[in-house]
Amino acid sequence: SKAAKMKLKHNINPILLQFINFIILVYSFVTYIPWYILSGSREAIAKAKQVKARPVNNKPGGAYRSVNSLHCLASVLYPGCDTLDKVFKYAKTKYKDKKLLGTREILKEEDEIQPSGKVFKKVILGKYTWLSYEDVYVKAVNFGNGLAVLGQQPKTNIAIFCETRAEWMIAAQACFMCNYQLVTLYATLGGPAIVHGLNETEVTTIITSKELMQTKLKEIVSQVPLLRHIITVDGKPTTWSEFPKGVIVHTMASVQAMGAKADTGNRQQARPVPSDIAVIMYTSGSTGVPKGVMISHCNIIAGITGMAERIPNLGEKDIYIGYLPLAHVLELSAELVCLSHGCRIGYSSPQTLADQSSKIKKGSKGDVTTLKPTLMAAVPEIMDRIYKNVMNKVNEMTSFQRNLFILAYNYKMEQISKGYTTPLCDSLIFRKVRMLLGGKIRILLCGGAPLSAATQRFMNICFCCPVGQGYGLTESAGAGTITEVWDYTTGRVGAPLVCCEIKLMNWEEGGYYNTDKPYPRGEILIGGQNVTVGYYKNELRTKKDFSVDENGQRWLHTGDIGEFHQDGCLKIIDRKKDLVKLQAGEYVSLGKVEAALKNLPLVDNICVYASSFHSYVIGFVVPNQKELAELARKKGFKGNWEEVCNSPEMEREVLKVLAEAAMAANLEKFEIPVKIRLSPDPWTPETGLVTDAFKLKRKELTAFYQTDIDRMYGKNVK
Repeated sequence: SKAAKMKLKHNINPILLQFINFIILVYSFVTYIPWYILSGSREAIAKAKQVKARPVNNKPGGAYRSVNSLHCLASVLYPGCDTLDKVFKYAKTKYKDKKLLGTREILKEEDEIQPSGKVFKKVILGKYTWLSYEDVYVKAVNFGNGLAVLGQQPKTNIAIFCETRAEWMIAAQACFMCNYQLVTLYATLGGPAIVHGLNETEVTTIITSKELMQTKLKEIVSQVPLLRHIITVDGKPTTWSEFPKGVIVHTMASVQAMGAKADTGNRQQARPVPSDIAVIMYTSGSTGVPKGVMISHCNIIAGITGMAERIPNLGEKDIYIGYLPLAHVLELSAELVCLSHGCRIGYSSPQTLADQSSKIKKGSKGDVTTLKPTLMAAVPEIMDRIYKNVMNKVNEMTSFQRNLFILAYNYKMEQISKGYTTPLCDSLIFRKVRMLLGGKIRILLCGGAPLSAATQRFMNICFCCPVGQGYGLTESAGAGTITEVWDYTTGRVGAPLVCCEIKLMNWEEGGYYNTDKPYPRGEILIGGQNVTVGYYKNELRTKKDFSVDENGQRWLHTGDIGEFHQDGCLKIIDRKKDLVKLQAGEYVSLGKVEAALKNLPLVDNICVYASSFHSYVIGFVVPNQKELAELARKKGFKGNWEEVCNSPEMEREVLKVLAEAAMAANLEKFEIPVKIRLSPDPWTPETGLVTDAFKLKRKELTAFYQTDIDRMYGKNVK
C-alpha cells in the first residue's frame, strides 16, 4: 500500500517488535472509546468521506463545482466590499486597534568569519513591534496622497521591487485606495528581466529598499529612461550621487509626510471600481521573459473569498508568518486573506525564519520561535528541505532514539490514514520537531509546485497539523483548489474553491480524455471571477491562454493535466510542456520522473531532460553535499567537492542509486535517466535557473548545461 511505502525502516529485533506491537494494540483498544467520545474526530472522519465537488451537468467535460457553491459561485467576502480599498476599510473599522503588521527590531549585526575565510552576516533580533489596523490605514492613506503630490495619476502604473516586509503591504494598500496599478517584480529577478518589466509598464516611480537599490537598481537605472522617482522604504541610502540626472530618491517617510500635509478635497473620484486593474504581477516564468498578469480588484477579492472558506475558524486568534515573496500570488493572497479576517501578520525572511537559519547568530532566536505563528505558507522546496534536515538528524540519533522515533512515526502514519489522532505521540515524540516552526502551527498552506506524498505525510506527522495543498496560477489570482483540513489523503490538491469551477478538456496528443475510466482526465481549465484579465501588452498570448464561453464565462487554459476523483477532488498528473516524445515514440513526463527521484537523501534537486532526436533520458542533479561526500568515502574516491561532482566514477554511483529508486517508484525503463551531470553549485533564484517558487526553468537549465547535454548525447552514443 501507499502508506507502507512511506513508512520508515527500523532495525528492531523481530521478537521485541512483536511485543511492542502487542502493547500498541492494547493501548489503542483501551484508549479508543474515550477518544471516540471526547475528541471531535468522528465529525472530521465523516467530513473526510463526504463528496466535496460535483459536475454541474452529466455531459463529459462538464465543470466541477464545490458542493458549497453548486448553484452560484462566491465572489465577494463582505457585502458591498467589491474593491480592495473597501475590504481594508471594512477590516480597519472592525479591528481598529488590533495588531496587524509586525516587524522584529535589529538589536545587533555582526560579521562572522567562516573557517573557509568567507564572511557571513549574522543578526541578533529583538521582539516583534506591531502596527495596528488603524496605524496601517493612516500610513497607507498618507503614502497614497504623497504619491499624488509626486504626480502619480489614477489608473497609471507604479512599480514595487522590494523584499517581503510591512512597508510592502502599506504601499500596496495605498495603491489600492488611490487606484494606482501596482506592478510587482520579484526581488531576485535578474537585471534584463527587471528592465523589461519597468520599460514595458512605462513606470515613472519605483518603490524599493536601500539594499536592492544599491545591489540591483544602481546597475540598470540608466536603461529605464522614463524613471523619475525612487522611493526607499527604509531610510535614505548613504551614496546616491551616481544616479542619472532627473531621478530623485525619496524615503517612504518623506512621501508620507507630504501626503499628510496635502489637500485631498477633490480626490474622491479616484476610487477604483471592481473591474479596474489592481496589480500587474510579473511571473518569474519557468519559460521565456516574464509576463505581466493583469489582476483586477474583483479577481483578487474572488480569489481570497475562495481561499478563506477553506481555513476553518480563521480570525483574530491567528498569527501568520510572512516570508515568501509578496510579488508571488500565493503570498499576496494569503496575507490579504489574513488582513481581511483580523489576523496578525509577522514578517520574516528565509534567512531569519528558524533558529538554524543562515543569518541568525547561534544561540539567538529565529522568527518562528519568537512569533509562534498558527498559520504558515510554504513552497514544496522549503518543506522538502525541512523533511531532509529532520531525517538527517534522525539518522544521527542513537539506535534506541532512532527506533523509538521510527516506531512512533509509522504508528502515527497508520492512525492518520484512518482519520485518528495520536495525542500521546504528539506530546512525547514530535513536540521537539514541532517546535522548529514555533510549536503552534495549526494549518500549513502549500502551493507553487507539487508536494510529494512523503513530504506531505512527514509534515502531517511531525508538525501535528494538516497540510492544505493548493493549486492555482498567477493567471487565476492564485485560486483554484485547496484540500480541506480533514482530508488526509496525499498527492491531491482538493476540490475547486467556492469562487471557481474547473473542467477537463481532452488532450489527444497526450492521450488524456474526459471520458477516461475510472477517472475523467484532461487539461485543467479554471473558470470564475478569479480568472484574470490577461497579459499586459500581450494580446496574442492572452488569446492563447484564455477563452470565453457562450455564457460569457472566462476560462483559463492552464497547460496542466488533471484527473477528478469520485469525491470531486483534483489530482495533477502531468503537464503539457513536460511531455517529451522520445525517438522510438514513447512519451516521457519529465515532472513525473523528477517527482520520483527528488526526495532521495542524495538529491537536493534534479532536472530531467529528454529529446525527440534521442532514445534515452538524461538528467542534471544537484547532489546533497553530506550524502555524496559519504558515498565518495565509501567508494574510496578522494578529492574536493568540485572533483567529486566532476568524476565519471561518482556519476555512475549516483546513477545506480537513481535507477534503484526509479524501479521502486515503478517507472518504465525508458523513463529512467541513463546519464547524468552532477552540479557542484545549488540552483537558487539568484542563479536564474529556478523561479522564486523554486520551479525549474527548463529553458535556462538547458542553455546552462548545453555542453553537458552534447556530451551525454555524444555522436558515438547509439
